[in-house]
Amino acid sequence: MNRLAGATSPYLLQHADNPVDWWEWGPEAFAEAARRDVPVLLSVGYAACHWCHVMAHESFEDAGLAEYLNAHFVPVKVDREERPDVDAVYMEAVQAATGQGGWPMTVFLTSDGAPFYFGTYFPPEPRHGMPSFRQVLEGVDEAWRGRREEVAEVAGRIVNELAGRAGVYAGLAGAEVPGREAMRQALAGLGREFDERNGGFGGAPKFPPSMVLEFLLRHHAATGSGAALDLVERTCAAMARGGIHDQLGGGFARYSVDAKWVVPHFEKMLYDNALLLRAYLHLWRATGSPLARRVAEGTGDFLLRELRTPEGGFASALDADSADAEGRSREGAFYVWTPEQLVAALGEEDGRRAAERYGVTPQGTFEEGASVLQWPGEEEPDASDEELRARLFAARELRPRPARDDKVVAAWNGLAVAALAEAGALLDRPDLLDAAVVSAALLIGVHRDENGRLLRTSRDGVAGANTGVLEDYGDVAEGLLTLHGVTGDARWLEVAGELLEVVLDQFADAASGALYDTAADAEPLIRRPQDPTDNASPSGWTAAAAALLSYAALTDSERHRAAAERALTVVTPLAGQAPRFVGWGLAAAEALLDGPRKVALAGAPDDPATITLRGAALAATAPGLVVTAASADQPLVDGAPAAYVCRRFTCDAPLTDPTWLRAGLSATPDE
Repeated sequence: MNRLAGATSPYLLQHADNPVDWWEWGPEAFAEAARRDVPVLLSVGYAACHWCHVMAHESFEDAGLAEYLNAHFVPVKVDREERPDVDAVYMEAVQAATGQGGWPMTVFLTSDGAPFYFGTYFPPEPRHGMPSFRQVLEGVDEAWRGRREEVAEVAGRIVNELAGRAGVYAGLAGAEVPGREAMRQALAGLGREFDERNGGFGGAPKFPPSMVLEFLLRHHAATGSGAALDLVERTCAAMARGGIHDQLGGGFARYSVDAKWVVPHFEKMLYDNALLLRAYLHLWRATGSPLARRVAEGTGDFLLRELRTPEGGFASALDADSADAEGRSREGAFYVWTPEQLVAALGEEDGRRAAERYGVTPQGTFEEGASVLQWPGEEEPDASDEELRARLFAARELRPRPARDDKVVAAWNGLAVAALAEAGALLDRPDLLDAAVVSAALLIGVHRDENGRLLRTSRDGVAGANTGVLEDYGDVAEGLLTLHGVTGDARWLEVAGELLEVVLDQFADAASGALYDTAADAEPLIRRPQDPTDNASPSGWTAAAAALLSYAALTDSERHRAAAERALTVVTPLAGQAPRFVGWGLAAAEALLDGPRKVALAGAPDDPATITLRGAALAATAPGLVVTAASADQPLVDGAPAAYVCRRFTCDAPLTDPTWLRAGLSATPDE
């Protein structure tokens, strides 16, 4: 066993028995590189990463290669999900140098952390124009020993280039607050990039556009835009019927390798499923779509069944790979079917019917004649289809399961809390709401240190050592604020306020209002990461801005509103330039334009009339709407619970009829 044997990250533990003498990221590894006068090999990946597994089996388990690596480098292994700051800084360097990025990420560093050679996956022998990993190691070692000045020059230039990029986004901040024209530009840009044939945006590989869907739904609610709703409905239908959606067990895979949503990259991530649960839930709320409700419920069921940990948190991911019938580790083995396998599971007649219903062909849509299950028809499943699905699901449960990365990431659990809380309330699913409450309790009970600062991860109920980054604060605050609105419990609002104080104190730039991804007192890296654009999940910048805005609406805090507005100014230039990559910021901007509206409820939380009013408010589509308890100067009306609708610190006359409340909140506001 190497130094990773004591790690808490499942990804690092996967490498604990490598012959490579791995170090965890930290000053000790860099001090060792300085002492030995050798470079650091930084290898970054995550537990559910297919090509990380491939490179590990091909190279890091090879004793001869490991002997060379150990002799000439200090190898450092990083879980990108535990250290998103390290990953972001060096991924930026990789992308700048090579024009592309991905995982596993392979970077060679000097002992002071400066990068000088980059790559991602390297094969064990030369292939498709790529050098072998051994050739890369030998070439870097030769350059280090024989051309040190050249290495130092390259490293210095890269560090300077990264430093020069540091102010790019801060420079965009400070413009005007996003207005209706910016929203129109964003919609126009998304329309140009929309895939008219297959739904979604862009070509292959195609990722679920979760944050963009939220913006489009809010834009439709705010303006009545049929074009915005059309993009959502067509994309959600295409994903739901495609192979990226698990037709048997619910939930979504990470992305589709093709433009038609047919063949997924089979890993399932918590953040994708939390975000997509909320997107489909909000589509159902806006339209009553049976498909959207079915997918939302199925995704919630998947989260509770597959990702919930014994402590009540939610695990990070399910692996893409699992053992096939011959015991080989294969991508997608758990999920794909041949016609013969369907017959073996269901019998001749039902097997043929299942093949027709789920698009399973003799030629297959995946590898070796196997097919990914789809739902090609536009009709919703009937009772006989559900019976068939249940039998297939039971048969699949007998297969070897994909591995689970069971670390709990604060940010992604915050997203899950928000989605499950709303789903529990809107779908009348107390089990989903209960799961949100337990996860939130874990976050505030385990994921905060003695100073109230967030810790990024936990495992088996024990917090890890890595401090929280901005997305942790933004997403956890979002989850707690949503849970407060659903339950009326003031403790969630209180803790969210404490987390947002840390955001203002540690992550905000006083001069520009821009936000950094790491705290001011965090471990210094070669540059302090900062990025307002969404990736697989909302950026920390826009997540925090949205939470600040919601908190301001709930508490009438001008300070939090001003901070949110300053942070959201970065959305104005990006709305027209790159709307696909600032969806969460655009959604927050729609909330800002709408007020956002607050419903303050006067009445005992357990009074049936109060509960009915709360349900009416939560069912409304006003962008960014928040729900809380009434203040002392907002009394009952003739002894009955009442709802006060407030917008920009001004409240309308109280309402006691839930029908009128819902109608008023769902109406398109004046621009």
